[in-house]
Amino acid sequence: MKDLSRLTPSAATGTLYLVPAPLDFGCDEQSPLNEVLPDGTLRIAAALQYWVCENAKSTRAYLKRIHETHPLCLPLQSLSLQELPHAIHKKGDHVGHFDARPLLSPALDGNNIGLVSEAGMPAIADPGSSVVRAAHELAIRVVPLVGPVSLLLAMAVSGLNGQNFAFVGYIPHTPAERTQRIRELESLALKTGQTQMFIETPYRNAALLQALLQTLQHNTRLATASGLTMSTMTAHSDVVKTWKHKPWTLQNTVPTVFAIGR
Repeated sequence: MKDLSRLTPSAATGTLYLVPAPLDFGCDEQSPLNEVLPDGTLRIAAALQYWVCENAKSTRAYLKRIHETHPLCLPLQSLSLQELPHAIHKKGDHVGHFDARPLLSPALDGNNIGLVSEAGMPAIADPGSSVVRAAHELAIRVVPLVGPVSLLLAMAVSGLNGQNFAFVGYIPHTPAERTQRIRELESLALKTGQTQMFIETPYRNAALLQALLQTLQHNTRLATASGLTMSTMTAHSDVVKTWKHKPWTLQNTVPTVFAIGR
């Protein structure tokens, strides 16, 4: 292993590519990759031998899909896939406690590396920020590739304030804490005009929607976006009092982004 602390910038240093993945992870439907990811992104991904990933199994499945249209540079079993520690999936890796620099040692030898999560853009509502931060510390060039980002797609389709919005992660599961958190977010949204966005594990979608309808004020606007980029995508946006009289439901198998505001 190199002495990373003594690295000096070099023209031979590789690039860290942030490789977006399709948003259909864990869904029954899979979107054709060429409909949700540009050719340039797929071409660069197919040429990468070294990867840092959230989950090796799902990354291999993604690379198999890429190979169908853009042959991989090496057989799948010959690619190097390094997983991020599972602990940071839950706690997040943005606070600086995890040193990701050793994961980037191939780039110090001049090799390009791909960073990928299970869905969407790595380091956005997913692990990966520690790897990006480490790359900057090591003077490794970082390049984000074009692809779907669920939060931005959901924001655009919500009709809520897109000039001032925040993503706040997951809502607590226990009823009392969940109700308190919903009220806190609603108060902030109504007071400042800042749209509040959050997500939930898909099998809890219906329960969260019910809690929102029971807790939010009648004139607060609630928006949902489910199955983004898929043919079965649905998006709804209206004030709560109207929601209560609409036959809108959420599937407990499809990733959904929630947003509230005024």
